[in-house]
Amino acid sequence: MKKNKILVTGGLGFIGSHTVVELLKEGYEVVIIDDLSNTRMEVLEGIKAISGVGPEFVKLDLKEKEKVRAFFKEHSIDGVIHFAASKAVGESVEEPLKYYENNIATLVYLLQSMAENKVSNFIFSSSCTVYGQADELPITENAPVKKAESPYGNTKQIGEEIIQDTTKVMDLKAIALRYFNPIGAHESAHIGELPLGVPQNLIPFVTQTAAGIRKELSVFGDDYPTQDGTAVRDYIHVVDLAQAHICALQRLLEGKNQAKMEFFNVGTGKGSSVLEVIKAFEEANGTKVNYKIADRREGDITAAYADTELANKELGWHAKLGLKDALSSAWKWQLKQ
Repeated sequence: MKKNKILVTGGLGFIGSHTVVELLKEGYEVVIIDDLSNTRMEVLEGIKAISGVGPEFVKLDLKEKEKVRAFFKEHSIDGVIHFAASKAVGESVEEPLKYYENNIATLVYLLQSMAENKVSNFIFSSSCTVYGQADELPITENAPVKKAESPYGNTKQIGEEIIQDTTKVMDLKAIALRYFNPIGAHESAHIGELPLGVPQNLIPFVTQTAAGIRKELSVFGDDYPTQDGTAVRDYIHVVDLAQAHICALQRLLEGKNQAKMEFFNVGTGKGSSVLEVIKAFEEANGTKVNYKIADRREGDITAAYADTELANKELGWHAKLGLKDALSSAWKWQLKQ
C-alpha cells in the first residue's frame, strides 16, 4: 500500500518537528519545507535520532511564489500541514507588515499551488488568540472571533477566512486547529523549543532563567482578576498537540470531515496561572526560578482555557500528558543544550 506523502511547512520549528516525528511513527512519508529563519538544521538530526528515518528536507522560503510552484510540480503530495509563520505577538506589533507578508502572502501562494496540483487536504496551524478575551470560559469553538489584539492574532483570523473562502470554490478540505499554549519537549530530549535570541514565550524563559542564562524572569502583571493576580493560560504538551494533527489528518484522508472547513480547539481544558506554572516547574525539577513582577504587557488577556469536547468527540483525540510532564521534559531539553 502506498504511503501518503505529507508536506509539513515549518517542519523544523517547535510544533512542526514534533508533528513530523508523530507522522513518521504512523508510517507517513514526510517532506519538510523550512526557511530556517527561526530554527537550526540540527533539528533534522534530532528527528532522525528519534525516528530512525531521515525525512526529505527542502530549504525554501514560501514568500518565493515561483519556487513554491516548482516544488509542487516536482512532488506528489497527499496533504499539507502548514506551520510556517512568524509567531511573536510583541514583534508583530512592532513589525506588522513583516507579519502580513510572512503569514498571509505565503498562505495564498501555498493554496494556489495546491489548487494547481489538485492537493485537497489542508491542516492550518491556528491559535486561541482568535477568541481574544472570551466572554465565557472554558472557550468553545462557538465563541465569537473577536477583533485581534495584535497583528499576529489578526494573521490567524485572516488566514482562517482565506482558507474558508477557498474551500467554497475549490476541491479543498481543511481543518484549523486552534492551539492554546504548547510547551514541553520530546521525552528523548532530541527535539524541543529552541527560540533564537530572547524567548517570547513563558517556558523557554523559565528554563533559561533556571539554567542561569537569564538573570530573572519577568511576570507581566499581578493585578489580573484571577486567583493569584497573574494571567491564566491552558498549557498543552507539544507531543499531545502533535498527535492532534495526526487525528485531524486521518479525518481528512478518510473523508470523515462533516464540513469543507472545520475548527477544533486543542488544549487541556485546564487553566494555570503564571505563578502556578513557576511553582510547578520548581516542584517538578527541584530547582528555583528567580522572578520579579513587572507591568502588564500590551495585548495580553486575563485568562484563556479550552473546552476540548469537540476534539475529543470528533477527532477521537485527548490530551494525555500533564503540566509537570511538560515542565520536566522542557527542563531535560534545556539541560541538554
